[in-house]
This record gives sequence, C-alpha cells and structure tokens, in this order.
Amino acid sequence: MSSPSKRRDMDVMKLMMSDYNVETINDGLNEFNVEFHGPKESLYEGGVWKIRVELPDAYPYKSPSIGFVNKIYHPNVDEMSGSVCLDVINQSWSPMFDLLNIFEVFLPQLLLYPNPSDPLNGDAASLMMKDRKQYDQKVKEYCERYAKKEDITNSAAEDSSGDEDISDEESQSSDDDIAGHADP
Repeated sequence: MSSPSKRRDMDVMKLMMSDYNVETINDGLNEFNVEFHGPKESLYEGGVWKIRVELPDAYPYKSPSIGFVNKIYHPNVDEMSGSVCLDVINQSWSPMFDLLNIFEVFLPQLLLYPNPSDPLNGDAASLMMKDRKQYDQKVKEYCERYAKKEDITNSAAEDSSGDEDISDEESQSSDDDIAGHADP
C-alpha cells in the first residue's frame, strides 16, 4: 500500500461491502457509524449497537477510535461515553489489522470474554465478580432497553431521510392522521 489514505479508503470500502451497515458522517471516510449485532450464544445476542469509528490521519499505523453510541452494560465499556477498553485497539494495534477485524473478531471477543480486572465501568466489573447472576440479568436488561434496532435507527433518521425504512402502510397516512400527535 502506497499511502495511509489509500489503505484507509480500501478498509472502509471493504467494511461497507461486507454485511455491516455503515453510515458515513460528514461525507468523509474518517468518521462513520457501524451497525453491530451482539455475538450469538452470548448475553448480548439480539442486541444491536451503533458503533462510532473515527480513523486518525495515520491509520492504519495508528489505531482507530471505537465507541458504543447506545448504552451497553459491560466492564470494559464506559457507560457514559461508550469508550472501549480493548488492548488490541488501545495498546497492541498493528497495521496488519483492519476494520473487519474489529467487527468480526475484536468486538465479539470483548463481549464474549469481559475482563473485570481492567474496567472502564467499575460497577459492572464489581457486579460481575460478586454476583454473576445479577450481572447477567443487568446485561440482558440493558440489551432490552437500549440495544434494539429502533434505538440506533431513531438517531439515524434525524441525520438523514430514512424514507426507505417506511413501509407502504405507514406512507399512506394523511396530514390529518399526523395532526395532534406529539413527537416522542
């Protein structure tokens, strides 16, 4: 690869051509959101998250910034900012890795094997170590409450016209149907 920008463009295009829904921000390839589904046979199965990705100018030599946009209960994810504590992204990143590695290997591994000894969410880490059953219940509760498809599409609809998500039945409504209903 002759330059970091060509590699960045190639990696983003590879991610877009995969099974992931990628939504660019500001029409560039440096910032985008990716729809991420919880791994099968995990507490997070059925959950859908919007992952914010920011690529530095020096990508792939410098690691991307990764964060959950909607809430997730996990010892290695900051509950307020969505920042991820993952060695392979933060400390041991290599230009040999690409964006698909993050979504196909690193994030699923993070959700499958939380590390409570290196937490960003101290409450989740503490609960996981003290009462695994209650921790598991809280993870599932967060998935139900914050990690549904509509949780990530509501904010996307505000950013762009989400007309393709409207079914024929919904698009048949008249102005009279809408009048008097407050926005949620």
